[in-house]
Amino acid sequence: MDLFKASTPKADPEQIARLKAWVYEAFAIPADIPVSISQLACHEPGCPPIETVIAIMTQPPQQYKLHQAVHEIAKPDVDALCKSLG
Repeated sequence: MDLFKASTPKADPEQIARLKAWVYEAFAIPADIPVSISQLACHEPGCPPIETVIAIMTQPPQQYKLHQAVHEIAKPDVDALCKSLG
């Protein structure tokens, strides 16, 4: 057992940057508001093994989950998430 091996595959930095750009555009976030993208193992029942968490550091912070790995997310997924919030 390798204690230092990541249990979740690491997302490609270019894919994360592209996803962040889509989030800024879809949510109309000002450039001075940080956005964090994390790809995590999902341990909730019925959840796919990997999910992506989008954190928008407004006051209060906003957090959204997409039940897909970063490389599986397309711009229409981000647009649909934004539209689903009203």
